[in-house]
Amino acid sequence: MKLFPTFFAFAAVLSFTAGRCPAAVPSSNAVATAPVYVPDYTHSNEPLPDGVIAWDNLIQTADATNGQDFARFTFNLTNVDWRIDRQLTTNITIRTSVTAITNSNHWHKTVAYTTNRTTITNAVWITNSSTPMTVTILDVHPSCGCTTAELPPRPWRIPAGSNGQIKVSVNLEGKTDMAGLLFKTVGISTDKGRKDLMMRINVLPPPPIKPLSAAERAKGIATSKVDRQAVFKGDCASCHTKNIPGKYNKALYDAACAICHEGPSRATMVPDLHNLKDPTNEEFWRTWIAAGKAGTLMPAFASSQGGPLNDLQTASLAAYLNSIYPSHVRPAAAK
Repeated sequence: MKLFPTFFAFAAVLSFTAGRCPAAVPSSNAVATAPVYVPDYTHSNEPLPDGVIAWDNLIQTADATNGQDFARFTFNLTNVDWRIDRQLTTNITIRTSVTAITNSNHWHKTVAYTTNRTTITNAVWITNSSTPMTVTILDVHPSCGCTTAELPPRPWRIPAGSNGQIKVSVNLEGKTDMAGLLFKTVGISTDKGRKDLMMRINVLPPPPIKPLSAAERAKGIATSKVDRQAVFKGDCASCHTKNIPGKYNKALYDAACAICHEGPSRATMVPDLHNLKDPTNEEFWRTWIAAGKAGTLMPAFASSQGGPLNDLQTASLAAYLNSIYPSHVRPAAAK
């Protein structure tokens, strides 16, 4: 019977030890990650309020000459956004004009009367401090595929007081054939609203082609008699091929054909397209454009024969020539 006290004492020691020495907690291998920034698109399509971004100019103008590849613009911006600090207080009660009356006949009991009691719920208190705000540029929206904007990766967060640049390029290929004005826009979407930037491009008239001297003309004709493709090489290429890419129909004719066939000093070996002696049709023009004619000054314009025109340009030029130079000669009657 003496074993029972000993057993209970041992059990008490084990219970006390278990309470004082909890089981070991396995260590965690979890790694804390930085919070992920999630931009706010709520106001991205609303007009950007004044006083958020200061621009050096919302409309920029550039001149472009005939044959110029790109018009380039740079818009400078500064984040000037700030927020007035406001504090929200709820359930405010104001008491005024409190009057206390003592009635001595009733055991000196004091009766209090309160007047002009006002309760205000959700009141906003404006303080004298303000907080600078970060502006995030979410996306850009060019008005067409020929207009591209260059800026840091988006979303682009611009801290308060910081500056930035947005560079815009407009591809002018095929757009400088005629003098005039071109307008392009780029929409800038931010987490505070959207603002449109405008580019105005003044296309200047093409400079007049410097006429060749008699010696230069004689040299060019002599070279072409040996190699009729010479007009697409060396110094001649600056006039005969530079302005051809991307052009079709009349623009292509002015750049590739009129320089010789409509020139004021047209060589006698160059035919007058207004008074051809042979019957013409679209296939006639296509053949002459693509292959030219050996033993003459007429080069082969097809790219497959060393010329500068692709198949689509050749077809468009043939169709244009057939429309402006209809055949004046009747085909010979079939025998």
